[in-house]
Amino acid sequence: MKKSLFLVLIILFYSCDDGDLTIDTIDFDSVDMQNCDTADIDTTVFFKINDDEALILELQSGLLLNEASTTDIVSTIGSGSNLTYRVFSEDVSSTYFCSDIPPTLPTVLSEIQASNGVLNIKTEAVENDTLSFMHTFTLSDITFESDNNSRITNLTINDFGTITTVKSE
Repeated sequence: MKKSLFLVLIILFYSCDDGDLTIDTIDFDSVDMQNCDTADIDTTVFFKINDDEALILELQSGLLLNEASTTDIVSTIGSGSNLTYRVFSEDVSSTYFCSDIPPTLPTVLSEIQASNGVLNIKTEAVENDTLSFMHTFTLSDITFESDNNSRITNLTINDFGTITTVKSE
């Protein structure tokens, strides 16, 4: 009986599956936010590139305004703005995002959409200039969930980036 119990315990121990859970680290703090061309209030796509990884932020239309705000402009990730994490087959550059015809290389190995989170945009008039506005982006409570249900939650990027827009006269 002891041998049977021991055998059953061994089978149970080796048959347990952790679901191939992998813990990824998403770290874009040391890279600058980029966009294609000169940013204006109609710009909706911003990205950060870290070698073979990219974090892509797509703003909902009309979110940026050329006026100072007393409170942060807030957009919900997943239902207003979108945040995507991509892993490429090799290092990627801004040319990948800014080409009229998308390049065939590098290829996307993995893409994960953020299922929720909050984007805050603080807009301030540039000191001594009534026509320029500085927009600072922060992300909080971001949750990425991959196809195999592994999750990275509560990701916060206190400084996603800053852009300056100019009001046309």
